[in-house]
Amino acid sequence: MDVSRIRALRGPNLWSRHTAIEAIVSCTPAECAIDERAGFEAALRARFPAIGEIGRSLASALEAAALALQAQAGCPVTFSRTTETVEPGIYQVVVEYSEEAVGRLAFDLACQLCEAAMNDAPFELDAALAQLRELDEDVRLGPSTGAIVDAAVARGVPFRRLTDGSLVQFGWGSRQQRIQAAETSRTSAIAESIAQDKELTKMLLESAGVPVPNGRSVSDAEDAWAAACELGGPVVVKPRDGNQGKGVAVNLSSREEIMAAYAVAVEFRDDVMVERYLPGHDYRLLVIGHQLVAAARRDPPQVIGDGVHTIRELVDIVNRDPLRSDGHATSLTKIRFDDIALATLARQKLHADTVPAKGQRVVLRNNANLSTGGSATDVTDDVHPEVAARAVAAARMVGLDICGVDVICETVLKPLEEQGGGIVEVNAAPGLRMHLAPSFGKGRAVGEAIINTMYPAHDNGRIPVVAVAGTNGKTTTVRLIAHLLGSKGLRVGMTNSDGVYIQRRRIDTGDCSGPRSARSVLMHPEVDAAVFETARGGVLREGLAFDRCDVAVVTNIGAGDHLGLNYITTVEDLAVVKRVIVQNVAPSGMAVLNAADPSVVAMAASCPGGVTFFARDRNHPVMATHRAQGHRIVYLEDGQIVAAQGEMRHRIALTEIPLTQGGRIGFQVENAMAAVAAAWALGLEWPVVHTGLASFINDAATAPGRFNTFNYQGAMVIADYGHNPDAMLALVQAIDNLPSERRSVVISGAGDRRDQDIRDQTRILGAAFDSVILYQDACQRGRADGEVLALLRQGLQDAPRTRHSEEIQGEFNAIDRALAQLNPGDLCLILVDQVEEALAHIAKRVAEVS
Repeated sequence: MDVSRIRALRGPNLWSRHTAIEAIVSCTPAECAIDERAGFEAALRARFPAIGEIGRSLASALEAAALALQAQAGCPVTFSRTTETVEPGIYQVVVEYSEEAVGRLAFDLACQLCEAAMNDAPFELDAALAQLRELDEDVRLGPSTGAIVDAAVARGVPFRRLTDGSLVQFGWGSRQQRIQAAETSRTSAIAESIAQDKELTKMLLESAGVPVPNGRSVSDAEDAWAAACELGGPVVVKPRDGNQGKGVAVNLSSREEIMAAYAVAVEFRDDVMVERYLPGHDYRLLVIGHQLVAAARRDPPQVIGDGVHTIRELVDIVNRDPLRSDGHATSLTKIRFDDIALATLARQKLHADTVPAKGQRVVLRNNANLSTGGSATDVTDDVHPEVAARAVAAARMVGLDICGVDVICETVLKPLEEQGGGIVEVNAAPGLRMHLAPSFGKGRAVGEAIINTMYPAHDNGRIPVVAVAGTNGKTTTVRLIAHLLGSKGLRVGMTNSDGVYIQRRRIDTGDCSGPRSARSVLMHPEVDAAVFETARGGVLREGLAFDRCDVAVVTNIGAGDHLGLNYITTVEDLAVVKRVIVQNVAPSGMAVLNAADPSVVAMAASCPGGVTFFARDRNHPVMATHRAQGHRIVYLEDGQIVAAQGEMRHRIALTEIPLTQGGRIGFQVENAMAAVAAAWALGLEWPVVHTGLASFINDAATAPGRFNTFNYQGAMVIADYGHNPDAMLALVQAIDNLPSERRSVVISGAGDRRDQDIRDQTRILGAAFDSVILYQDACQRGRADGEVLALLRQGLQDAPRTRHSEEIQGEFNAIDRALAQLNPGDLCLILVDQVEEALAHIAKRVAEVS
């Protein structure tokens, strides 16, 4: 068994809407059928009893193992699939993952498991599961960030994790906001700085009438003792700028205790505070926006004696609880058994090796932070309105949008002033664990509360997203839709095979029709709407960049579109790939489909939203049926594009659309129809659509390489990037409507096409052009020099119209040769390879003769 080409599908993909690992698995004939390998299944189940159904091939056993290992490790995964390719013994294995690194590790461990079963070797299942759990805990979002992300997902707000840590973006484009743990894009850096300064915080709260304990900063241990004497009674010693209870010691009275506490506190920060100790319980009140949304009583870390074990042993026993970990990934944290714990024991006249009596409560710290091993009890429903008001006032005085307010008092059932309680700290980026999953009581929907402050109920943080797929016409349709959206005043981000554009400014070059480029647009803060050319390669390689789109446009499906690559061997296979954008239309969205293409029509059944069909003939059976059912159609009638639904009709004359040259360029008419249908689906006003169509000029600047025309000494020169048989047919149909004395064409061929597809291009052109000039592409895409030219020559054999053909070395030399042969009234089609360079070269030659 050989595993190759492992890919991470990071968005909706050919197989499912889940993120998944896809691998190519090769099996020898002896390995393919499990039932022919005596004892293999029994050996596999002996090593991993929970593997479940394993199918009939070794590849399917690998699939089952990779999924079950993740599931047994606690990962929320359910989907997997194994498909045999057209090559015997070659399988595509797809397994869902929740964290990419965990999915890759599970695949590797599944390979080891299968090999162990085949070779009768041992496999350490417990160690493998522990490895997966440990990695999952390391890489997945912590409970606070995870709760906010889960709330966003429930609201339909898209998210993207920006780092391996807790930095997450919600929303797209100009609607984006970000969080890091429990901080948001709206969290003020000044407010956070104030919250870290305990003395400044106290001063501000006191000025707002919020009760706080008296105290001051101290310069050294002696000054700490002096401050304690000034305050009288028990005190608290803590770092002036601290968090998570680090270096905090409470209820101190003696000089020795205070001196020791200062020594601990100064290890965390140079500035140390001493303040009056408030008796009572430790409460954390969570303020989000201007509301108290949760409250918990925090109890210090403690153990209960059993009369048998020492305190040190009891701590070890408690820390073995799976709900406790070293970090923040679980609802509880392991109890720290450090110098502070030993000092706390000493004040109780206990030590680490004391065996407490059965039922004896032993406190290991005086502060109750969860990060040091404390526990929490939800008291949200008990908080007195006056206590809640003081917490909100404290958060607002500091300026925090999300704020953890620490209160010391006997009970939250009464106002603080009545019981001598007070607010001792205000915290930015508060931990949410105690409210999400308290040790006792019910959890609170704090993640939902945070999302609700970031996005009102009617707002999901999305911008309009249009995805365009097909064999031909994608780029022009993308550019036209983007232009229509721009005509409405929206800032549009666009990706296509020419680059990435933000507000018509290109920020990246090359073929940018994949998910990486689309993600860069969705991250851009100056984008109000996005239009993506969605090529098959990106879908196969990584999936979609978005979870769903508002409009999916499929122009057509052609046989010459990279068939034979990545196990896509038929038009039906290709249609399945192109269909992915249709399957991921939002329920409120629309698929715009070519009714004249049966492969595209079949996609309608997979669309979760509505469907608009377009075709020239309104009486086409698909169009007529769809219209009769009350759905939208776009068709051609009397030189006009007509958008119709029920009794509604809206007409746009082709003479208003320069792209179509008055309707003479048939494939541009279809591109315009698709764009009109998409604009209609997006709710653009019809006057905006008219204005946009009229102002879209199909020149080398607006749509490079898409039927760009030049006048060369009275001859018409057309430059186009067509590179498959369907494109050749469309171009021939277009030029048949244009006057010409003599026709010539300049063509090369892309090497990553089937031999027959390359031959078919010149076979089609040979029936329409008098003269053909062949040149070799700059990049042969895996072909040997001369191989593509030989195939193009074969296509010209027995050409019914071509009387002259020749081969020229180099694209620009071929262009010059063709231009030199032109006379007034001639027509020359130049199929460019290096689009921008070739267009610039043609423009230069036109300028020279002008």
